[in-house]
Amino acid sequence: MKNLKYTGAFAAVAVTALTFATPALAEDAKVTETAYIFNSLSFLIHGFMVMLMAAGFAMLEAGMVRTKNVATMCVKNIALYSIAGILYYAVGYNLMYQGVDGGFMGTFAPWGIDDSAMAKGDFSGNYSASSDWFFQMVFVATAASIVSGTVAERIKLWPFLAFVVVLTGVIYPIQGSWQWGGGWLSEMGFADFAGSTLVHSTGGWAALTGAIILGARKGKFTKSGGVHPMPGSSLPLATLGTFILWFGWFGFNGGSQLAMGSASDIAAIANIYINTNIAAAGGVVAAMIATQLIYKKVDLTMALNGALAGLVSITAGPDTPTMGQALLIGAVGGIIVVFAIPMLDKLKIDDVVGAIPVHLMAGIWGTMAVPITNPDASFVTQAIGVVSIGAFVIVASSIAWLVLKATVGIRLDDEAEALGADRTELGLEAYPEFGQGSQSL
Repeated sequence: MKNLKYTGAFAAVAVTALTFATPALAEDAKVTETAYIFNSLSFLIHGFMVMLMAAGFAMLEAGMVRTKNVATMCVKNIALYSIAGILYYAVGYNLMYQGVDGGFMGTFAPWGIDDSAMAKGDFSGNYSASSDWFFQMVFVATAASIVSGTVAERIKLWPFLAFVVVLTGVIYPIQGSWQWGGGWLSEMGFADFAGSTLVHSTGGWAALTGAIILGARKGKFTKSGGVHPMPGSSLPLATLGTFILWFGWFGFNGGSQLAMGSASDIAAIANIYINTNIAAAGGVVAAMIATQLIYKKVDLTMALNGALAGLVSITAGPDTPTMGQALLIGAVGGIIVVFAIPMLDKLKIDDVVGAIPVHLMAGIWGTMAVPITNPDASFVTQAIGVVSIGAFVIVASSIAWLVLKATVGIRLDDEAEALGADRTELGLEAYPEFGQGSQSL
């Protein structure tokens, strides 16, 4: 009876405790589900914004190439975005995230949706699988777009798209797994918040190897060592593309917070937004001042690339600087562009849109600048990340370019280059009223 008495008392206490605890437990579950919803929504909305960057790259590149190649740039950009999505589904995502475990790559397998826990009321995964896949996929397309602008006006369409298959399906996911997939660089403490190196420098290294192996456009460099300017088709279009990219970058950096389920996450995203914005502004103003001092005139293309360089520079660490520090980081990126573009000309490397200074060189600067504002980062570890990813991408990209060159060929012949890729590769012109076809009317 004594034991039964104590048992009955314990049961009464337990029932009372559960009575008061149940609302609290329900409230906790509600909070968890709410965070799950907002985190997933953040991935989707910020992913939509990054997807719009594909339009920004298309317009920027269309404006920076000559009229006879504009339609080709539009085709390349919508095609590479599509290829990136397919390859990231078929192999890229799992190669980047599945089973990396401190190593060098994941597994070769198609991605599949797994929201089974959520369907059972378990929201500990923090976000839906599909929202995560979508957000990660649009980053891959950005890396491929960087290459497109550099090798424009003299590369064949299908060999270029074949390279995009290799870049988005193999090269990008493997090096991405080293950091974002929990690989060996992540274990070392390498810091790249939104991808100054993992996205932008990766695209920049691939573009640099392509430009060197492909060679310059006919007539770009004179035998005496001079540079023959080849103005683009539309500076207003290039400016519009830059503004679209600037807008999309808020999704690029803000979404990389990877959460929007709490007040602290929202505050962090807001801080990232303003740092992203002011870094771009610093890049513009610094590039304008530098060109005025050096060339006695302001160069619009330098100002546009200054904005993009400022954005690339802050991307590795937009969460830790003060606004003043973000401004200076972006300004240095803008100055890098002003000096790097002429340097490439002296080396006879033909970069049509200036993507190598913007994405590669400013990407390196932004990655190395992270320890200035982030005490958890190390200059040595940052350098190891930059060098290792650079070496891997250079070797892998060079192999891909050289194989394509030796098999199907990567360069337009002289006649096709002179007529323009629009007529020879597509059989149409972006501006038929003003193109060569209009001369017979």
